Amino acid sequence: MKAYCLDTSGVSTPLEFMPEDIHPSIWSGVADLVKAGKFAVTAEIYDELCHLPGQLGECMKANEEHLQLEIEEESWDWEDYVAHYERMKTAYAAVISEYNSNRKNTVGLKDLTIIALAKTLELPVVSSEKKLSAMQESDKRQKIPDICDKEGVVHMTFNDLLRAEGIKS
Repeated sequence: MKAYCLDTSGVSTPLEFMPEDIHPSIWSGVADLVKAGKFAVTAEIYDELCHLPGQLGECMKANEEHLQLEIEEESWDWEDYVAHYERMKTAYAAVISEYNSNRKNTVGLKDLTIIALAKTLELPVVSSEKKLSAMQESDKRQKIPDICDKEGVVHMTFNDLLRAEGIKS
């Protein structure tokens, strides 16, 4: 049963700072979540996850069927997902990196895919991004947590995920 939508940064950033060889029990717990089918990802995010190093990257590659939801699959409301994604591309055009010369502190189109998926499935997004401060946020700068707030999607950090799942080192 899906419980979370996973942005690549939700595991790639923590993996960089807490490598598998030093924190094996944490990453074993995350791999167990992957194998149990608790994460949902888009094709774009899955492609990024396949580039993760080590055992976690191998786990991602070996569990595509447990992770990736495909357009036109009958098991989920992909048409609702497409509608959310298309609407968000227009609604947030001013803060989409690809539309704004890759401006810093913006979201990318891939980020919107995971937010649209989370909105469709009514699940939280797990990412390592932090909400911009009130001084930083503007109509030209927003990150995943900012868009999640606007869309009524719960945003979780990696530590939130570990706490929710009872994973400890």
